Amino acid sequence: MRSASAETCSGSRPYNQLMTAPLPVVTLEAVTVMYGQQAALREVTVSVPAGAVGLLGPNGAGKSTLIKSLLGFVVPTSGRMQVLGLDVAHAPLQIRGRIGYMPENDAHIPGMNAVSFVAYCAELSGLPRVDAMQRAHEVLFYVGLGEARYRNVETYSTGMKQRIKLAQALVHDPDLLFLDEPTNGMDPKGRDEMLALIHDLAHAKGMNVIVSSHLLPDIEFTCTHVIVMDGGRVAAQGPIAGLKQPRGQVFELRVKAPEGQDAFVQRLRAAGLECHVGDDEVMRVFVPDGGGDAARRIFAMAAAERVQVRHLRPSVPTLDDVFASAVGER
Repeated sequence: MRSASAETCSGSRPYNQLMTAPLPVVTLEAVTVMYGQQAALREVTVSVPAGAVGLLGPNGAGKSTLIKSLLGFVVPTSGRMQVLGLDVAHAPLQIRGRIGYMPENDAHIPGMNAVSFVAYCAELSGLPRVDAMQRAHEVLFYVGLGEARYRNVETYSTGMKQRIKLAQALVHDPDLLFLDEPTNGMDPKGRDEMLALIHDLAHAKGMNVIVSSHLLPDIEFTCTHVIVMDGGRVAAQGPIAGLKQPRGQVFELRVKAPEGQDAFVQRLRAAGLECHVGDDEVMRVFVPDGGGDAARRIFAMAAAERVQVRHLRPSVPTLDDVFASAVGER
């Protein structure tokens, strides 16, 4: 798709890039951001590798503040940031010229059709008018808006507006994409199609992508690395496959507890077992290495609390488990 960089379209890289590990695309060193007396980011130190990286956390965790700080929209109280090797405090305009940003909220211009709007965004990024219009047509077809590109943007559905936000982020062929809640408000079909586009950009086109989301399935499908944020801090980070490696035994169970399952959960935790209860009332229990006959222990603790175990089976860790453990939902 990237007309200016054919090697990126094919997924190939020059020989010398294959022989050396890529540098981080983003680094933060002890970054703190205050809104009045409220800390949105607290001494955040993190290195974001090249590739597809998920920025995961509940609403209010500091994800959007982190992105806006990297864009230069928010000035940190303290700390240092770099994007693509450039210092955010000294080269914000250079950085913005090399990145694409898909904001969480709508940012279209009423009265403009899609192709004019995207071409205008390309011109703002420095493309000549003819090249900007050509790129606008290309990216609109890529995101699935080719047939609707002459319609005014305000007539678009929510899903179409999400796609045009992705198109304007791509039009100038950036080195790094920031996608803030890219599936926000989309129906299941549109969400799947948006995730497929992001996966293609990151894994087939070789683009560096940072996806900010509170939806674990979105991150797990599109990204290879994850940074989990909670309360303005980094709670966990690393390759998703590595974070999901078993730290012991994992069990999934359903119980019947006439007097409630709180006492059972407390007993499990007191015995050193992590426990997370999902919205569907399925409990996931983590037994650290060296736990011995874990299933027998769980049955014994259930019996002691007069809880009937209706279903118990071994399981494997998921990104949901990593997230729950990182933010303390155990």
